[in-house]
Amino acid sequence: MKSPFKKISDVFQPNYSVNFSIQKPDGSILLTLTDTAGVAVKRFISSTQWRDQQQLERLITSLQLSLAIERGELSDVRQLTQMQAMLR
Repeated sequence: MKSPFKKISDVFQPNYSVNFSIQKPDGSILLTLTDTAGVAVKRFISSTQWRDQQQLERLITSLQLSLAIERGELSDVRQLTQMQAMLR
């Protein structure tokens, strides 16, 4: 199985610098995505989310959706919304 951290990094690089930092003893981490304009996303990821493949996929889709909304990319938002509906 591919590392969840590598999987997240592979999805968002080269558009974003991906940084993980351990935040809490329960295994939660802080994910920071940074682009040329600065920090694009900061999100806490629970140990359950990064250890469970299905939850990890949902997290990645959620991040992609958030970024598409921020960038105003309506077609990407529609596509990601459809993908997210299929995962449920």
